[in-house]
Amino acid sequence: MTGRTALGWLGIVRLGLVQSAIGAIVMLATSLLNRVMVVEYALPAALPAGLVAWHYAVQLSRPAWGHGSDGGRRRTPLIVLGMATLASGTMLAVGALNLLAVRAPWGVPAAVVAFTMIGAGVGAAGTSLLALLATRVTPDRRAAAASITWIMMVAGIVVTAGVAGAWIDPFSLPRLAMVAGSVAGAAFLIAMLAVWGIEGAPAAAAQAMARATDGQSAPHQPFGSALRAMWADDEVRRFTLFVFLSMLAYSMQELILEPFAGLLFGFTPGQSTQLSGVQHGGVLAGMIVVGLGGGAFAGRGATGLRRWVVGGCIGSALALVGLAFAARIGLGWPLALNVALLGFANGVFAVATIGEMMALASADGGRVGMRMGVWGAGQAIAFALGGLTGAVGIDAGRALIGSTPETFMIVFGAEALLFLVAASLAMRGAAQTVRTLTLAGAQQ
Repeated sequence: MTGRTALGWLGIVRLGLVQSAIGAIVMLATSLLNRVMVVEYALPAALPAGLVAWHYAVQLSRPAWGHGSDGGRRRTPLIVLGMATLASGTMLAVGALNLLAVRAPWGVPAAVVAFTMIGAGVGAAGTSLLALLATRVTPDRRAAAASITWIMMVAGIVVTAGVAGAWIDPFSLPRLAMVAGSVAGAAFLIAMLAVWGIEGAPAAAAQAMARATDGQSAPHQPFGSALRAMWADDEVRRFTLFVFLSMLAYSMQELILEPFAGLLFGFTPGQSTQLSGVQHGGVLAGMIVVGLGGGAFAGRGATGLRRWVVGGCIGSALALVGLAFAARIGLGWPLALNVALLGFANGVFAVATIGEMMALASADGGRVGMRMGVWGAGQAIAFALGGLTGAVGIDAGRALIGSTPETFMIVFGAEALLFLVAASLAMRGAAQTVRTLTLAGAQQ
């Protein structure tokens, strides 16, 4: 990668703004609308849960979006298309809520179409954005780039939650439409300004993509042939399984941590929400540590980021074992510290994993977008299943065992085991990663 094709820090921050915009709009659809459907309109909780799961399922299209961006002269058009689809889908979801509120027969079909657009928009914009980062960020900046973009995504979610929460009261459907339209419109505008000219003119962008891959790009294949060729790579399959298992473990505690604090420690809703804030603070701290230290650490060898990945997975497993002990011991256990450590380890592993994705994807210059798409699809499936698996596990365990503490011990223990299996996969793939990245470095 030449200096002329590499993104500077300003370019990385600009792409981070796109990630912030994605997070802001998705928060409206998956969090705010979820609450409004269940609380304000007394709709079955399964409806928004199913719609959110469906938007993850639609993201199985990520490999196709990535393949399309690989064959194009620029990745920016797909980012623009994805953001427009995402914003439009969110506004359609608000309109569908109006139909659902009066129990109109077209309400559910309209909501399904809206969340299909939301999933497709996230897939198109998110995959193309990561592919652009993978091809235009130098290896020594990948850890920092992953940290910056994900921290900015979290910031986008937090800011949007605060702004929407302040504007939406007193609640009414017209007010919801105004807030959603303002947030979606502002996010779309910010994303457009962020990507404006970042790849240059079409001819210059095509030359930059060619320089970034240094001649590795083969003639553009049909999607099916390209996917089969990529899936024949043992390392791709192993890393896809790692992404799925680690993100499944990461998301399993999402819906059960606050109930755990309430059931076994007597936390009030406010206290459990504060505990969730402690966890997210730990996640941000872990991301920052990888961003600051990952570049220097990764510079020592081709698999530097892999060590952060493994360390984050093992640290997450140990923190979950701590929560299993907390379920047994109860009051007196340093729960807030335990949760903060869990968040920190989660942040380390998550950002290091994104950085590792960039490194492995850029090793195959002709299929950067497709690789990012396949791994993004695995992550989406894991997120769709993770929260549901954790919640169902708690319900089933309490019904079968009859003991809430033992049920939480089993579920947290299962999550810890998943993280250890994921760490084992990462360590087993380290030798192959050395060969792959060393060869890619020699070619470049």
